[in-house]
Amino acid sequence: MRVSLAAMTDAERAEYDAAAVEAEARLQLAELVYNARSAAGLSQAELARRAGTRQAVISAIENGAQAPGGVMLARIAHTLEIRVAA
Repeated sequence: MRVSLAAMTDAERAEYDAAAVEAEARLQLAELVYNARSAAGLSQAELARRAGTRQAVISAIENGAQAPGGVMLARIAHTLEIRVAA
């Protein structure tokens, strides 16, 4: 069931807005990982091997389907020699 933004309750709108922020962050992170991996000349499989994960995980991160947790993000950043700041 689709509800128009105007018809949403305050709670529904807050949930919608939070989901939109999360989705945008996942997509920005996906682009960052993809660009850094490409610039490093690594395949998804090679990045995964060096970061201690599977190629499917790197693929899911790069297409925005999955957001890496802090440990995985740190391993990817270390492998790609990029600094992650909070």
